[in-house]
Amino acid sequence: MNQIIETIMNHRSIRKFSDKPLTNDQIKTIVESAHRASSSSNVMAYSIIGVSDQEVKDKLHAISGHDHVKTNGHLLIFCADLHRIEQLDEVEHSEAFQENLESTEQFIVGTIDAALAAQNAAVAAESLGLGICYLGSLRNDIQAFNDVVKAPSHVVPLFGLAIGHPREIPDIKPRMPLQAIYHENQYIPFDKQKHYIQEYDQTMKDYYESRSSNNKQETWTEQINQKYKNPTRMDVGPFVKAKNLNKR
Repeated sequence: MNQIIETIMNHRSIRKFSDKPLTNDQIKTIVESAHRASSSSNVMAYSIIGVSDQEVKDKLHAISGHDHVKTNGHLLIFCADLHRIEQLDEVEHSEAFQENLESTEQFIVGTIDAALAAQNAAVAAESLGLGICYLGSLRNDIQAFNDVVKAPSHVVPLFGLAIGHPREIPDIKPRMPLQAIYHENQYIPFDKQKHYIQEYDQTMKDYYESRSSNNKQETWTEQINQKYKNPTRMDVGPFVKAKNLNKR
């Protein structure tokens, strides 16, 4: 196993960081690594906002509720971004051009571009001995999230990435059996995969009961039931459309 794959396999979310900030060289390396990610047609339909101002972190913490939003070495915000394309002077701003920008397809492109860049950043950070944690919780109030980072039309702030020097090394969380995730040639019906889910439920129950901190008794299925039993973040869809994205 080479060092890159070993880094990927040892991934875990870090939620307790020291107050030590990242160096400028570390930030530059991580962001440049993000920037080298694959991009659909080289559109690069994303932007990254680095947050070093503690006051801004505190505002984002009020939205997220997670302490690692305000206590970390550096915070990156990843956005789907078609604003720069919409603002280009030397393109034909026709009705078809606007329809393209407003399409679901182009919103997906921006979202995927941002996610690919973020994962490059995550692997780069972990390869430097740092820890990371993704922050979808910033969408708990997406309008407030947007207002803090001042994202213009055609830009949607998607999630954050907290990076820093770990103050804890938690256990690696087990993943679902590969057979439940990897389908060969065509999608495998759920009834032929159900036993893998049952197997994973037991694995997660054992993991939660035995891990070194935050023990609990819960299966993966119980966790999913809790997550989806009430509608959440239903303001995201109308917000995205108000940004002139995902309208068609």
